[in-house]
Amino acid sequence: MRLTIRRRAGRRAALLAVGAMTAGLLLTAPQQATAGPPNLLSNPGFETAGPAGADMPSCWSKSGWGDNDFSFATVAEAHTGTKAMKVSLTRRVDGDRKALVTENSTCAPTVTPGKQYDLSAWYKSDTPDVSVTVFRRDTTAGWQYWTDLQNPPVSAAWARTEVRTPAVPPNTDKIAWGLSVYGVGTLTTDDYALEEVGAVPPQPVCSGTAQECAKGKWEVIPAKNPVRSMHAVVLKNGKVLLIAGSGNDIAQFNAGTFTSAVYNPANGTFKTVPTPVDMFCAGHVQLADGRVLVMSGNKGYPSADGKIGYQGLKDSYVFDPATEAYTKTNDMNGGHWYPSATVLGNGDVISFGGLKEDSTGNVTAEKFSAAQNKWLPMNEVNQTWSYWGLYPSMILMQDGRLFYSGSHTFGNGTPGTGASIYDYDANTITDVPGLRNKDQRDESASVLLPPAQDQRVLTIGGGNNETNPAANRITDIIDLKKPSPAYTAGPDLPQGLVDTGAGKRPQTGAEGKMYVSAVLLPDGKVLETGGGLHDRADPVFEASFFDPTTNTYQPGLATDPIPRTYHSASFLMPDGRVMSVGDNPGNGTYNHNVSIYTPPYLFKGARPQITSVIDTQWVYGDTQRITVNRPVAKAELIRPAAVTHSSDPNQRFVDLPMTVNGNDVDLNVTSNPNLAPPGWYMLFAVDANGVPSIATWVHLGGPSALAAAQEQPSAHEHSFADELGPAKQNPAKRDSVPVAPSVAGCDRHYGTVNVCVPTRFPAEVKETPKARCDWLASHQYPQRLKVNGSDPLRLDPDRDGYAC
Repeated sequence: MRLTIRRRAGRRAALLAVGAMTAGLLLTAPQQATAGPPNLLSNPGFETAGPAGADMPSCWSKSGWGDNDFSFATVAEAHTGTKAMKVSLTRRVDGDRKALVTENSTCAPTVTPGKQYDLSAWYKSDTPDVSVTVFRRDTTAGWQYWTDLQNPPVSAAWARTEVRTPAVPPNTDKIAWGLSVYGVGTLTTDDYALEEVGAVPPQPVCSGTAQECAKGKWEVIPAKNPVRSMHAVVLKNGKVLLIAGSGNDIAQFNAGTFTSAVYNPANGTFKTVPTPVDMFCAGHVQLADGRVLVMSGNKGYPSADGKIGYQGLKDSYVFDPATEAYTKTNDMNGGHWYPSATVLGNGDVISFGGLKEDSTGNVTAEKFSAAQNKWLPMNEVNQTWSYWGLYPSMILMQDGRLFYSGSHTFGNGTPGTGASIYDYDANTITDVPGLRNKDQRDESASVLLPPAQDQRVLTIGGGNNETNPAANRITDIIDLKKPSPAYTAGPDLPQGLVDTGAGKRPQTGAEGKMYVSAVLLPDGKVLETGGGLHDRADPVFEASFFDPTTNTYQPGLATDPIPRTYHSASFLMPDGRVMSVGDNPGNGTYNHNVSIYTPPYLFKGARPQITSVIDTQWVYGDTQRITVNRPVAKAELIRPAAVTHSSDPNQRFVDLPMTVNGNDVDLNVTSNPNLAPPGWYMLFAVDANGVPSIATWVHLGGPSALAAAQEQPSAHEHSFADELGPAKQNPAKRDSVPVAPSVAGCDRHYGTVNVCVPTRFPAEVKETPKARCDWLASHQYPQRLKVNGSDPLRLDPDRDGYAC
């Protein structure tokens, strides 16, 4: 599963399609720089020798790591002048070597946070395993790896590589960079340059009200969601698949009425779709070809006496956006009600957790083979026999391992620290520390922060449906690039208004929210919205932006006027807006209103346009050219949403480093499919004011590249999560683990199965029949709930068989 891709030699035919003459100029002649002089580097051509006894030119250092044989040499074979630098690897097990700008105050150029810089060099190489690697000096933490920007192609003759940095992060005063060689071969370089991008972006103009320009705007669209959807998937054609199954409605289940709908944002209409089985609380993920794999679902609801819990299906289907129809695959090895679903770098899908057909916890890993288009037999899948819970958030790391963030649904987290790294190849699980309140991260949200190359995960809020405390404000952040990753405390969630049944009031103290939605936006921020204070109750009206560059929240955004708690979802649309659906409180109702959020960046004047894309079929390691109608500051791929229950572990924002030549922008596509698993992506171009284009759909993959997958390094910091503690001991082989029928936090002695009377009322509700009945009434539960058997909560003092 640890998959990386050797970069293809040469540029894609798509770039060459602009004409052989143009392509030749790109590789052999200086490009017109959009940044002017001066060159901020000292000794850019290696002409000045180092001090007496030094074996490197002035302001250059030998750099690299790993087990390899290498040599550095200053040679006369120069592009200009009399000297160039040759770096060779003759044997390599791992690691890289590079000539690096010396990391000191004299040699490393001073940079300005928020500015961008064009890096360029002339080179010759006989290996495709070359990358442009950049380090930065944090004014507090010192020198650290920043990013890899580009993979220059093999070139026997002198060629020029140029790439633009992202905006320099806050607290950065210096950068250093060089060309890394991470495969056997030779690289010769000369005439480096680092130039500040001088263009001043135009001042944004407010095209809406002052409120809209600062906070954005929500609107409730006229059309209603026709189904009680629990699942939302943005399809490769821009439509949205909304899956309900029985929609948490026992009457529909008994009638065999299972539903889905497709929303078309182009005309604001919904189309209902025949749905073969109860996909209520299934798992789903987008396959490399854009079809949606839907796994498991609901075989049966809990019994009225509460002795039997939910039961998981083995069934699995694919939904085809072209035909808008489901087709059955082979079955999974067992039922998985509430399974995880993570797409891997080779296009396979791995799934964990959930409940089996008999309501016990499923301990088997399941793997869907993209090549064979089927679920593999259990004996062909590595097994740790671990129970990961319900909808465990399993995020693909850049080396193919999985990070369990600690976000899950229902009850407590996993034993241990509550967060861990799972290595499929080694079949090991190793805990990582630092996650706070691990047993109150039920219905929290976890996202791989922009850009995916930074390998940082944010975990937001949560509660516990069994103990039912007030949801928390906690956010934690982990940097998976570090040798020993650990969560550190992030800023508390901003607070808003909460409706606990008596009208809205300001949140106080430590009150936060669960059922939170976290949406990656094209400007690089995270929108958090929706949520509730208690299990399936007490909606919170608050929204904010989290900024990964500053690790801060921007509070006080416009709020969705519709409650969005249990069974709600928010997700990014190709036009840069956010759509929100669903709300299924414990009283059994469902909110069919649909909200659309227009972020402030769409009130900052005209948006940039991608006027042409040479090719929409992209291969790892490509350089792809787009044309824009005016300058842009960045471009990225955003994987379309496949979200349920606050969980979308495949959501990611992949930076595309740029080489800018007027309105032509060459985008450098990652060579690592673990950073951007194969599939369809939304391509956004974003200007310096954060205003995004409308997305263009592109497909990333390439069967030849995937077939050639081998153990090659992606360009990343060499100490990437490689100093973990001891792995846990895997349990012995077993069939399942016991799970209480009350795992959903509902006492089944009252009403129908789709009504959730909490097994534990909020702490402020006195343990008396009157107080509990008053709470149920204020939350609009049915007036007479049938008592099924005994009355453990003492809600039927007159013993007439009905609560309250």
